[in-house]
Amino acid sequence: MSILPQERLRNYRAATFRLRPDERLKTRDEAVNYVNQRGFVYFWPIRGVTLPSLWTATAGDRPVADAHDDPGHITWDWKDSLLGGRTWYYAKVLRKRATMISMAVVPYFYALSENYGAPEEDYLTLYEQGRLTQEARAVYEAVLDKGPLDTIALRKAARLSSSENEARFNKALADLQADFKLVPVAVTQAGAWHYAFAYDIVARHYPEIPEAAQTIDERQARRRLAELYFCSLGAARLEDLIRLFGWRPAAAQKAVKELVEAGVLIGGVEVEGEKGEWFGLEELCRPLR
Repeated sequence: MSILPQERLRNYRAATFRLRPDERLKTRDEAVNYVNQRGFVYFWPIRGVTLPSLWTATAGDRPVADAHDDPGHITWDWKDSLLGGRTWYYAKVLRKRATMISMAVVPYFYALSENYGAPEEDYLTLYEQGRLTQEARAVYEAVLDKGPLDTIALRKAARLSSSENEARFNKALADLQADFKLVPVAVTQAGAWHYAFAYDIVARHYPEIPEAAQTIDERQARRRLAELYFCSLGAARLEDLIRLFGWRPAAAQKAVKELVEAGVLIGGVEVEGEKGEWFGLEELCRPLR
C-alpha cells in the first residue's frame, strides 16, 4: 500500500481550492472560469464535506462572515447577477446544498436524475410510486402550470404558505432542485426582505440540458463526475464519494474501478494520519509507487 504524505495532499488541494492568497478569485470572470475548471463546487463550504467552494476560493479558508460588508460576499453578487443565465448552473444539488456547476457538466448530473424526457408526466409517476412527496408535487405543479414563481407566490400557489408548512415547503423545494426538476432563475423583490428567488422547471428553462443528457448513460455520468471529484481533491475514500453524491455503493465502486483501470486513479493508497483505504490521482501518487 502506497503512503501519501499529508503535506503533498495539502499542497495539491491548496491549488485546486485556491487557498493561496495570490491565487484567490477577484472578478466574476475568474469565478466562472474556476467553476468551469473544477466542474462543480459548493457556493459556501459545508461542514463535514471536503469540496472546493466559491467562498473559500475568493475569501480564503475561513468561516463565512456574518458581516454583510465582508469583501468575501462579492460571491453573492456574482451568483445573483448570473442566476438563470447560461454561464453556470446554480441550485441546491450536492447533499441538497447550494452548488455551482459548469454548464458543460450539468448534463452528467441530469443523466442521473429521475427525469426521463416528459416534465409534464415524470413527476406523476414518481408520486404514484411514493418517491415524490405531496408537497413536492404541489410545488412542482404550481410552477408547471403558472410559469416561473417567486418563493412567496409559490408557497401560496402550492397552498403551503402557513407557518406550520414552512419546513415541508423548504424540503420540497430542496428535493426538487436536487433532482433537477426546479431551478432558481432570478432574484425578485418579493417578501419582507425584498429578496426572493423565482423558480422554473429545469427542462423548460434549460431545454439544452435534457437534450445533451440523452447521449449520456449512467455509467458515463458517474465516471465523469467521479473523475472531476478526484481531480479537485487529489485523493479520497470510496465512502466520501458515496456520501457526497448519494450513489449506491456498487455503482460508486464501479465508477472508481473504471478510473483505476483507465490509469486515472491508483487504489490501495494510505494517507498519512488518516484512516481507511484511499484512491488517489495517478499524477499525485505516481512517485510513491
